Amino acid sequence: MKIVVIGGTGLIGSKVVASLGREGHDVFAAAPNTGVDTLTGEGLAKALEGAEVVVDVSNSPSFDAQPAMDFFQTAGRNIAAAEKAAGVRHHLALSVVGTERLQDSGYFRAKLAQEQLIKASAIPYTLIHATQFFEFLRGIAQSAIEGDTVRLSPARFQPMAAQDVAAAVAEAALAPPLNGTREVAGPDSFRIDELVARVLDYDKDPHKVIADPEALYFGVRLDDSSLMPGPDARLGSTSFDWWLANVPPPPKR
Repeated sequence: MKIVVIGGTGLIGSKVVASLGREGHDVFAAAPNTGVDTLTGEGLAKALEGAEVVVDVSNSPSFDAQPAMDFFQTAGRNIAAAEKAAGVRHHLALSVVGTERLQDSGYFRAKLAQEQLIKASAIPYTLIHATQFFEFLRGIAQSAIEGDTVRLSPARFQPMAAQDVAAAVAEAALAPPLNGTREVAGPDSFRIDELVARVLDYDKDPHKVIADPEALYFGVRLDDSSLMPGPDARLGSTSFDWWLANVPPPPKR
């Protein structure tokens, strides 16, 4: 089966491509560096020729409200048009647990607009809502630095390893369309401030993490329900302790 993975050279996409390739499928990683630009439509029709499934794990290069909205709406319309022309039978997109509860954020308003476009299309679909990735914990810390401190919400969340996200996406790509949403999450829940503090301690980073219930998470004030999955979420198998000890941090720029 031919499967096109949009954003297929990124953190999640590259793992999805590798997983589906090992299963023997004809997988194409669609990205600007492979000749496919979903914003202009360049290369999209050719990439989707003969594809049965399209997996979209691409992300806006900006978290700002208007650029994110422009990205997800423009790319979403271009992808849907190319899928209809190619006869694609299943569109799968990766989104975020709690998107509908995080609408004070322009980025999450853009993600919700992306989901609405997918639902309005005539193409059968599956939405995967994932919790935060362990791989983003250092970025969360960077976003909250104030001098020599990191001020973070103590709200609960249930993050997961990128490899487990990719496994869930690859599994869903081979299953019939849900025409609905599946949540995936990590095996354990934590407080955001405590888990980030553990990462910084492991990195020997001198910043002190301060728990602040008023601290914003990418522009949103959180409570204990904001980022948590529902009771039917499928749980990944990778523990935070294993990930921290075995997955190297990204190289410093």
